Amino acid sequence: MAGLMGTKPHLFAQAPGSRRAGEAPLKITKVKAILTAPARIRLCVVKVETSEPGLYGVGCATFTQRIRTVVTAVDEYLAPFLVGKDADNIEDLWQSMYQSSYWRNGPVLMNALSGVDAALWDIKAKRTGRPLYQLLGGKVRTAVPVYRHASGKTHEAVLESARRYIADGTRYVRAQIGVEGQATYGTGLGSATNTVPVKLTGEGHFAGELFEPATYRRSVPKLFKFLREQLGDEIELLHDMHERLAPIDAIGLVKELEPYRLFFLEDPFAPEDVGYFKMLRQQCATPIAMGELFNNPNEWLDLVSGRLIDFIRCHLSQVGGISAARKIAAVCEFFRVRTAWHGPGDTSPVGHAAHVHLDLTTTNFGIQEYPNFTDTLREVFPGTPEVRDGMMWCNEKPGLGIAIDEKLAAKFPIRDDPPFDLHWGRLRDRDGTIRRP
Repeated sequence: MAGLMGTKPHLFAQAPGSRRAGEAPLKITKVKAILTAPARIRLCVVKVETSEPGLYGVGCATFTQRIRTVVTAVDEYLAPFLVGKDADNIEDLWQSMYQSSYWRNGPVLMNALSGVDAALWDIKAKRTGRPLYQLLGGKVRTAVPVYRHASGKTHEAVLESARRYIADGTRYVRAQIGVEGQATYGTGLGSATNTVPVKLTGEGHFAGELFEPATYRRSVPKLFKFLREQLGDEIELLHDMHERLAPIDAIGLVKELEPYRLFFLEDPFAPEDVGYFKMLRQQCATPIAMGELFNNPNEWLDLVSGRLIDFIRCHLSQVGGISAARKIAAVCEFFRVRTAWHGPGDTSPVGHAAHVHLDLTTTNFGIQEYPNFTDTLREVFPGTPEVRDGMMWCNEKPGLGIAIDEKLAAKFPIRDDPPFDLHWGRLRDRDGTIRRP
C-alpha cells in the first residue's frame, strides 16, 4: 500500500470542496421559505444557508392550494430543528425530518421536507463544483425529452396547438379537448384561467362549475381518432383523464382509446380507487401513468410490483424530494416502469431543474412533463432549464444550476384573496353532486 500511495498519490487526492481531516462540519445556519408568483401561480422555494459564506441551496416546496401552511411548516418547525446540523448528512436529515412530527406523510409536511432535501443536494453538488447529475451517477442521455400541452375547444384548435409544438421539435403531445359550457380539465375552460365562461349549475350552497362525465367520455375517442389521422404515427400522443370518471367508465374509455396507440393515458382512477388497476390491465394494453397525488410508498408499491402501471408520475415535492425520487426510480427499474415526474406550472423552475438532473441519470426514464416558462419566470429564477428540439437541457453549472432572485421575486407576491384557486372545490354535476377536480 505504501508503494501504491507513493507512486499514485492522486488516487487519494482531496476532492474539491470536500471535508478535510479535522475540518469543522458544514453547518446549516438558516432555513426559510420564499413565496412568489411571477406567472400568477403560487410558488414556494426553500432556501438553506450554511456556515460557509455564500454557500446555499434551493429546493421546490410548492403545494399551491395550501401554500402558506407549507411556509409555516418550514419556518416554524423545520428551521429550528435543522439549524446547527451537518448539511452533508442528507439521508439522516431526511429521516429525522420525516420522523420529527410523529404523524407522518401528508402534502404539507412532505412539501416542506422535500424543499429542504433538494436544497441540501444543491449544496452538496456546489461544494464539489459539479452539476448535481454527476453526483447521481452521471448522464445516461444527453438531454431530457419533454411533452407539451395542446388543448382547445375544437378538434381543429387542438391540432393547431399540437402543430405549433411539433414545429419546434416536440415529438410528445398531451391533447385535451374542451366541452362547450363545461369546466373540462386541461383546456383553459373554467375559473383556473378565467378566459372562457363555463356554465354554472345549482344555487346557493350547491352552486359550482358544471362537468358532465358522459359528455367528456364521448368526446375523447373522437379527438384522438382525428389527431391520429391528421398527425400520423410518428407523433406520440398522451391524455390526462384526471380521475374525472367513475372507475368502470374509465375502463371503458381506456379500451376505446387503445386503437389510437397513446404513449400513455394518465390518472384513469383516483388514488382511492387503485384496486381497479388489476381489472383494467386484464382488459387492454394502453400504457398507464399514475402517481401525482401519491406521497406514501404504500400507494404506489403494489402498482409497480404488480406491473399494473407503466409510468410513475409522482410529484417530487409531494413524495420527499430528490432523495425519495431516486429510490422510487430504482424500484421501478426492476419492474420496467418508467419515470414521468409530474411537472405542471405549479412546480417552480427550481423543481424542474431537479427533474432534469434526475432524468439525465435515470435509466428507466420515460418522459418529462414541461410547462411554458415565461420570460418573467426566467428572470426571477436565473438558470431555469432551456428547452430546444423537444428536450430540456442542463446548463452544466454547479449544483442544480438555478437560483432565485429574492428582490425580484418579492415584486410578484402571491395572491391571498382568495387564498387558493377555489375551482378545485366547486366542480359539480348537473344535480349539484361534487366531483373530483
